[in-house]
Amino acid sequence: MEARGFSFPRQRQVLFLFLFGGVSLAGSGFGRYSVTEETDRGSFVVNLAKDLGLAEGELAARGTRVVSDGNKQYLLLDSHTGNLLTNEKLDREKLCGPKEPCMLYFQILMDDPFQIYRVELRVRDINDHSPVFQDKDTVLKISENTAEGTVFRLERAQDPDGGPNGIQNYTISPNSFFHVRIGGSDEGMIYPELVLDKALDREEQGEFSLTLTALDGGSPPRSGTSTIGIVVLDVNDNAPQFAQALYETQAPENSPIGFLIFKVSAEDIDSGVNAEVSYSFFDASENIRTTFQINPFSGEIFLRELLDYELVNSYEINIQAMDGGGLSAICRVLVEVLDTNDNAPELIISSLSNSVAENSPETVLAVFKINDRDSGENGKMVCYIQENLPFLLKPSVENFYILMTEGALDRESRAAHNITITVTDLGTPRLKTEHNITVLVSDVNDNAPAFTQTSYTLFVRENNSPALHIGSVSATDRDSGTNAQVTYSLLPPQDPHLPLASLVSINADNGHLFALRSLDYEALQAFEFHVGAADRGSPALSSEALVRVLVLDANDNSPFVLYPLQNGSAPCTELVPRAAEPGYLVTKVVAVDGDSGQNSWLSYQLLKATEPGLFGVWAHNGEVRTARLLSERDAAKHRLVVLVKDNGEPPRSATTMLHVLLVDGFSQPYLQLPEAAPAQVEADSLTVYLVVALASVSSLFLFSVLLFVAVRLCRRSRAASVGRCSVPEDHFPGHLVDMSGAGTLSQSYQYEVCLTGGPGTSEFKFLKPIISDIQTQGPGRKGEQNSTFRNSFGFNIQ
Repeated sequence: MEARGFSFPRQRQVLFLFLFGGVSLAGSGFGRYSVTEETDRGSFVVNLAKDLGLAEGELAARGTRVVSDGNKQYLLLDSHTGNLLTNEKLDREKLCGPKEPCMLYFQILMDDPFQIYRVELRVRDINDHSPVFQDKDTVLKISENTAEGTVFRLERAQDPDGGPNGIQNYTISPNSFFHVRIGGSDEGMIYPELVLDKALDREEQGEFSLTLTALDGGSPPRSGTSTIGIVVLDVNDNAPQFAQALYETQAPENSPIGFLIFKVSAEDIDSGVNAEVSYSFFDASENIRTTFQINPFSGEIFLRELLDYELVNSYEINIQAMDGGGLSAICRVLVEVLDTNDNAPELIISSLSNSVAENSPETVLAVFKINDRDSGENGKMVCYIQENLPFLLKPSVENFYILMTEGALDRESRAAHNITITVTDLGTPRLKTEHNITVLVSDVNDNAPAFTQTSYTLFVRENNSPALHIGSVSATDRDSGTNAQVTYSLLPPQDPHLPLASLVSINADNGHLFALRSLDYEALQAFEFHVGAADRGSPALSSEALVRVLVLDANDNSPFVLYPLQNGSAPCTELVPRAAEPGYLVTKVVAVDGDSGQNSWLSYQLLKATEPGLFGVWAHNGEVRTARLLSERDAAKHRLVVLVKDNGEPPRSATTMLHVLLVDGFSQPYLQLPEAAPAQVEADSLTVYLVVALASVSSLFLFSVLLFVAVRLCRRSRAASVGRCSVPEDHFPGHLVDMSGAGTLSQSYQYEVCLTGGPGTSEFKFLKPIISDIQTQGPGRKGEQNSTFRNSFGFNIQ
């Protein structure tokens, strides 16, 4: 084998540089190599790495590959050693037929940068075929009056070998009448001619049998023989004559079998048997004999086998016309095969990548070559892909194309692209070939998890069980694989005093939130925190959302009675004049409920009474009033049990006990005053203020503590009898509560309320009334009185 390779950069190298989209393409001139036919598979042709001047391993690094012009791969590249090897036994006669030299063309493709080198491989012939005559026995009829020097052309032998291994000479067996000389055609073929050296005499010798030998130029030479039988005829002095020596005709390659190609005709002016002309192929190859047939009587040439322009585009047929006397004439018929568009374009993929990372710049996906075996307009091609795709199809050299991305791709917009490469020829009708390529866009972590809501509001009823599932947060990631796997976590609270770690926890996999302990609405009504969602990409991306937890109230607190105080001390006694009208305000039960909403709505009910029907309790405000007029028969002391109930489900309640003392200490003449009605309105207003004040006191723990300290500091001596409340002015200043016209009394009263600091007592005490500034308008006449009763009440909060 012989390698006359590239002489880079000195010999026959032409570089074409294409710059587009960051891809560099180079095409070089021919690199010429040769290999002998019939060598075994894997035979060494050339070391490409050395021939191209590349370092060891660079062929593999640059993805070097060999692409043949046809569909069959005759050569194999070992990218590790750089050796170019034969992929199979090469038969020159099958590859090229009689054509010499026999050349195979292929391309060498390399990436990074992308380069294409065009190379040709010559398949050298060996003498592996002997000459063969189509007819082993040939009969020549020669008239006895044929002149000396007459030349008779003989059928040539066929030798598939080419060049010097083809047929080089013809010889004939020794005789005294004939010798063989070599003739040549315009196509470079040689053929034998039989030359008459001596006049024939049928009566002396009517027949001859000669052996024609064909010799090729191999070493050693091969040969083939044919027997030439010569029959000496009586005189037939007129041979058939064709009108033309050469006829030309055309036949489309899609002509059906039996199609009439042409009709030849020869005339013979002789008569009788000597004028009967028959037609036959002369010196025809096996290919012509299998493709055409001739009617021996009419000279019509018919198609015996389908024509294929891509295999043979023309035929030269020798037709012999022979009369009955053995004289003949020869003409040539040149049949031109017309090309029809019967071959669809071919698309040969050289390299292909079905995956590309999103956000990548322009990337080469495929390199391929297109080919059409037709010719002319039928062989011209147009290559394109669908519109509105983020891909480009760029032409290269030698009908190569490059499929590449137009720019960065987004997997979240479209994870896969179906690309149809269409190759259409320009023939009539147009034929096309389509090749589908599916390109998968691999994911890059370019999307952070996104919560379904920017904020979540969760409701939890107080007194919940620990580890209760209170809600969930959810985030999705548009990426895929590990880039889309979301992990949830609690973010550090913005309020450093919020013990978030002891309140809630989150499931890192699904975002479920759990309350770690029982929540108390009265201690914590609401709290908020942030949760984070991070994916598992590299680098990881994250986002956060706000979670608000609202604690719902449960009816877990019973009403608490502020007044009258229930601390085990002496019961509080309310004084009611016997002259009181029905509806007289005796006192007011004040209670609060630590719950909220309807759980804190309170209602009051008289549960027990010493004398039923004498007193009543207003259900909504807890006011205790007389239900009828008092009489002397009514007992002086009364005990009332008032039930305070909230509106929860189930309801909770508390009871308190009142002691009422009916007294005669108020004289009847002073009970009726003109301003009784306005005083009643003022008393109602005072009642509202008192309820608000007492509720505020009960809800403010700090005030209770301060009050507790103040009571402890109070120093006084407990009076043994009902008297005046002695309280140091600097500790507990007196507060006058105006009870003008309260109930059915017509006078204006003022009570001095004092806090009693002594231990063991927590009650209001009526000490004694103080009447001053009494103005009388006359005996027996009702006058306007302004009486001030200074009473002292004391209570102690233990």
